[in-house]
Amino acid sequence: MNLALAGDILAAGQDAHCQLLRFQVHQQKGNNKAEKAGSKEQGPRQRKGAAAAEKKSGAETQREGVELRVENLQAVQTDFGPDPLQKVVCFNHDNTLLATGGTDGYVRVWKVPSLEKVLEFKAHEGEIEDLALGPDGKLVTVGWDRKACVWQKDQLVIQLHWQENGPTFSSTPYRYQACRFGQVPDQPAGLRLFTVQIPHKRLRQPPPCYLTAWDGSTFLPLRTKPCGHEVISCLNVSESGTFLGLGTVTGSVAIYIAFSLQCLYYAREAHGIVVTDVAFLPEKGRGPELLGSHETALFSVAVDSRCQLHLLPSRRSVPVWLLLLLCVGLIVLTILLLQSAFPGFI
Repeated sequence: MNLALAGDILAAGQDAHCQLLRFQVHQQKGNNKAEKAGSKEQGPRQRKGAAAAEKKSGAETQREGVELRVENLQAVQTDFGPDPLQKVVCFNHDNTLLATGGTDGYVRVWKVPSLEKVLEFKAHEGEIEDLALGPDGKLVTVGWDRKACVWQKDQLVIQLHWQENGPTFSSTPYRYQACRFGQVPDQPAGLRLFTVQIPHKRLRQPPPCYLTAWDGSTFLPLRTKPCGHEVISCLNVSESGTFLGLGTVTGSVAIYIAFSLQCLYYAREAHGIVVTDVAFLPEKGRGPELLGSHETALFSVAVDSRCQLHLLPSRRSVPVWLLLLLCVGLIVLTILLLQSAFPGFI
């Protein structure tokens, strides 16, 4: 139902348990000589013409692929509610710890890969919807009780209030649905927190959902923008902190710019049902090579058992030197026009 990736280790939620897995990628190469030898007995009947042509040419079909070998490392129960279910899991910045949350409202932190419990505390009354571990050891949790809290270990640091500089709806209660940390582009030490707020109750005419960007050190809201009337189901941030990816319960997918919270891409009902997660293509390694002329790529998965790739075309930008050259040209042209209209102006 939920998973997190740290290098070659997967942490996957299975009902009330967390299963730790290690996978290895192997390149598989070979040909189908053996298959052709037994094709008369087991394989489908081939046309004589095609078989003769293949035999005449002497060609051999080469088969290549990728094989994943998965090893079970550890498993541990992470939720102990009346109807136990792990709802979220995430690793810390150096992949030495992972945090889990579920229906009982407790946050539990575990060592990797031993899954030895190092911390446990009650974070919310009711289910934990999402959590995020920051590089400085702070933990952000959002829950069904409509609260978003920042913790240092098991001590409450601050409770977030997104409506301080945003819209207020006295008759429409909102709750936090998702939270993610992201870098500040061009600022290696900078940190932002992004949250999604959705209506706490389903209404016949639903009000908009909202995106909020927070300062990662003071946890004060920087800006809040509406992000449509479709209920948001998941949130993710690109590796550099430049883009935000959103999925909805109606199957739509969107990409926003993190700085201004402006929508850059929207695919209405790309899936037939709830989008369960979105993830950006890595910006290092082979990522730029695979992107080609596109600025970023977002993968989405949904309950319809499909994975889709969403490409954001590169936005055309004017170089700074060209803008300066145009400004100088406009100034010179203005002076010449004034000189022709008013002789002796200069």
